[in-house]
Amino acid sequence: MNKQTDIEALIKLLEDPDENIYFQIRKELIDLGPSVIPELENRWEEESSLGLLFQSRVEDLIHDIQFNSVKKEIREWRDSDDHDLLRGMHLIAKYQYPDLSFESLDRAVESIKKEIWIELNSRLTAFENVRIMNHVLFNVHNFQGNTSNYHAPQNSFLNNVLDTCKGNPISLSIIYILIGQRLGLPIYGVNLPRHFVVAYVDPVFQSDHPTEENVLFYINPFSKGSVFGIDELKDFVQQINLPDHSQFFNPCDSITIVNRVLNNLINSYNKLGYPEKVEELKILQNTLIG
Repeated sequence: MNKQTDIEALIKLLEDPDENIYFQIRKELIDLGPSVIPELENRWEEESSLGLLFQSRVEDLIHDIQFNSVKKEIREWRDSDDHDLLRGMHLIAKYQYPDLSFESLDRAVESIKKEIWIELNSRLTAFENVRIMNHVLFNVHNFQGNTSNYHAPQNSFLNNVLDTCKGNPISLSIIYILIGQRLGLPIYGVNLPRHFVVAYVDPVFQSDHPTEENVLFYINPFSKGSVFGIDELKDFVQQINLPDHSQFFNPCDSITIVNRVLNNLINSYNKLGYPEKVEELKILQNTLIG
């Protein structure tokens, strides 16, 4: 028998009521990976007459294969050299939207970047660069905080935020970072407790590991790109009764940002009462920081 015939035979056995046979077949199909998903989907449609047991098993199997694939890709991204932020966010979105392509996110970000790039020139100051970015993002595209449904999971999936132009502090900041850095602007994320903002760094330190001493000013994308200084940031930390810690003011890396997004999703699904999703997202988080 060829491989295709083998796969078809394994899928047919999914209807076997014997749990031992089912778990053996399930393991073999999971080991084959995402390549078997199209055939599983075809059989799910063709064999619906087999009843709910077969359909349920196929649905669970497809989900588990997709989940394992995302987990594997997150591990590979973690171990990569560049930690491209858009790719990291694509992997998080794939957890909920397995068929989402990286290219669709890339095109959306690039399209907005081009609109801003047309307005920029080398003579502009840092504040002028930010003013143009803010105009295109918050006036032309009307990106805004989703204040009416702040804790909704869709605020953490970048494809939803790009489609609806609504998000939470970190997802709006991520769009700001992605577009800013594509424009060659020294914009970085800042992992502020209970919020998330971005920093505009002195260009001299753009390619190194900037700290709060290298930050020219901070930007709050959740508040339409309002600009503020270190003193206001420290006042906020003091108001929420946290120690004045440098990690709250320093630019952070992409792994920290993606981990914060996973935290948000875990909290969102926990509030909505989806314990299975909470456990799966914790597995992805452990894979990321493991």
